[in-house]
Amino acid sequence: MTTPWGEPALTRFPEDPRDRLRAWDASDEYLVRHLAEERVPLDGTVVVVGDRWGALVTALAAHRPVQITDSHLTQEATRANLARAGVEPGAVRLLTTQDPPPQRIDVLLVRVPKSLALLEDQLLRLAPAVHARTVVVGTGMVKEIHTSTLALFDRILGPTRTSLAEKKARLIFCTPDPALERPGNPWPYVYTLPDGIGPAAGGTVVNHAGVFCADRLDIGTRFFLRHLPGGRGGRVVDLGCGNGVVGTSVALADPDAEVLFVDESFQAVASAEATYKANGVPGHAEFRVGDGLAGVPSGSVDLVLNNPPFHSHQATTDATAWRMFTGARRALRPGGELWVIGNRHLGYHVKLRKLFGNSRLVASDPKFVVLKAVKR
Repeated sequence: MTTPWGEPALTRFPEDPRDRLRAWDASDEYLVRHLAEERVPLDGTVVVVGDRWGALVTALAAHRPVQITDSHLTQEATRANLARAGVEPGAVRLLTTQDPPPQRIDVLLVRVPKSLALLEDQLLRLAPAVHARTVVVGTGMVKEIHTSTLALFDRILGPTRTSLAEKKARLIFCTPDPALERPGNPWPYVYTLPDGIGPAAGGTVVNHAGVFCADRLDIGTRFFLRHLPGGRGGRVVDLGCGNGVVGTSVALADPDAEVLFVDESFQAVASAEATYKANGVPGHAEFRVGDGLAGVPSGSVDLVLNNPPFHSHQATTDATAWRMFTGARRALRPGGELWVIGNRHLGYHVKLRKLFGNSRLVASDPKFVVLKAVKR
């Protein structure tokens, strides 16, 4: 990435030489260039929210910024990019969206997230640390910045305007108003599950901001819940757990099951743990933020349940699903099963047959399929 202070070499995480997706985009470059050209004072506490792969904090490392992210993968990419750039350990403070934010913020830089709810939650959490002289600049691609995006800045922090577009990227300028009467934070959001979805029917879901379908049960998960295997016991993994309703349903059906909830999103794992506890589930569960099944011993799992994402930020890709499937095959014991739900058009059965040598259709409707693969 070209910046006024150099050209750091940046990669995503995990690194894959075949991956043609960059670790930065035009909106990152636009923001860094603006800071240099306008000689924005980067003194005091500089906070960067939503940095996708550490591009912004790597460029600004000399100013010892604080990064706040919801993504474990972003944190790992950031560590690698900082080390590659020769930045001393500890120069950049890495926080998650679940950590207490700094008490005072002098420069707030916001990479607009895909989730409007996550942006709302983060601005409300950070607002008490923002003062009248805080420099607030947001950035994103034009297709990511909407009227509703600007309205959140305006409602939570103060008067907001945008820049002209450059290379399909745009900046957001906000003037903090300490006297502004801010709304209360509606997150996490709690709702009751509908009937007819198996053991979790009538249960409670707790969703932190940014988790997929935060205010209702999505139709894919609803279909999956109706067809989950039951009475298996053993070690079960809710892989890419989101709000944890799938793993919680398994635990409700079989108290002898040991359920591991894992997701790369800190918000998701916090939601899963809150959902599990809200339903008073007996038995043992573990909650882990991480890169899929990395760190789970090979041959130690009896059942993996997975609804893989097919987007990485704005890019459509099957790379995440493939890594989840390969990780599941390694972690499963012989005879262990991977159950997957996905849109029919994604063709997961082809990948499963290639990897496991088998794939069976468990259930289907016009939109979704539930597939099972067995480790031989």
